[in-house]
Amino acid sequence: MTPPLVTPRFLTMFAFSFLVFISVFQLLPVAPYRMLALGGTEASAGWFLGLLTISCAVSAPFTGPLSDRIGHRRTLILAGASLSVITATYALVRDNRLLLGLVVLHGVVWSALMAASSAYATATIPPARRAEGLGYWGMASILAIGIAPTIGFWVYHLGWFVLCLELAALNLMMTTVGWFLPDEREAALAAGAPIDEPPRRFGIEWRVIALAVTLSMISFGYGGLTSFSALFADALGITPRGIFLSAMAVSVITGRLAVGRRLDRWGAAPVLMVSLLFPVCGLAVLATAAGRTAFATAGLLFGAGFGLVWPSFAALVMGSIPMARRGAAFGAILAAFDTGIGVGSATTGWMVRAHGFRAAYGLAAVLAAIALPYFLVARRRLHLGESVH
Repeated sequence: MTPPLVTPRFLTMFAFSFLVFISVFQLLPVAPYRMLALGGTEASAGWFLGLLTISCAVSAPFTGPLSDRIGHRRTLILAGASLSVITATYALVRDNRLLLGLVVLHGVVWSALMAASSAYATATIPPARRAEGLGYWGMASILAIGIAPTIGFWVYHLGWFVLCLELAALNLMMTTVGWFLPDEREAALAAGAPIDEPPRRFGIEWRVIALAVTLSMISFGYGGLTSFSALFADALGITPRGIFLSAMAVSVITGRLAVGRRLDRWGAAPVLMVSLLFPVCGLAVLATAAGRTAFATAGLLFGAGFGLVWPSFAALVMGSIPMARRGAAFGAILAAFDTGIGVGSATTGWMVRAHGFRAAYGLAAVLAAIALPYFLVARRRLHLGESVH
């Protein structure tokens, strides 16, 4: 009999993740406008997202193991409360340098929250349906990201102070949801997953970081797409300019819904290997695109693979990581993924200025093409993805 997936615990974690992302993605598109209002330049305004990503990537290998030590549920509560204070403090800051200093702290807390929530969610999902469950759970962030910017700009019209208070209230709601989550060991037992003793050592999951370079090669292109695909459409006179990202979002959601129930039956590794090919095709089509149809096709291709890469990779790795070390493992994955986004965004910007959009996305396609052979070699040498639980 197939173990149930959509349980009260799973739905609670879905709600928790939705609140996490609807809060931060109201802030991110609005924050540059606040920095400009405080007298900053466009370049300095771009550092808000940049520093958040960098601080998250650098700290994640350390905050992940820390969440293992103090407990994933406790980390969710502490991180949620900390974000409430941080977002409320944004309302009081009148200096751009202080604002950027605060966003570094935000990134550190964010990395702990992401690692702990991913580890906790994994514990609530039956092992036999892990890839499927992680894919569906990740839909919470996609749904939140889809509506959060619109809400954020609407609230911002009422004032920066009002927006920050609203974000603080959302983070308090998130903390309250975390408070009512059951103990992780209890949730794991209910899901039929094995449990371990608390970790006795604090250490970075270097093997996971090495394997997760695979994700960096894909997220490199994603960083350049989120930052510059609309500008590329503008340069070609294509409307709507967000057509690539819209097509990608539709493809991510459709792919997870269509393939979700088959992910675990087919196996995480085969799904991952096939999924790594689609972003290459999407980026190659975009690099040669001349019209709306090509842009939409590129978005559909990229999203078809990108939407399945993360849940299949996470499910593969978690099969060989004890529950007591999953915070460290997810921290390593997050570090690699965010590093790819940050480096990809910066490199694409330089490439666009120096050589144009087509060369920039051509480079991203070449790097994405290396992801599969790298994964095959690294997995064989690191012995990850060989189930021990």
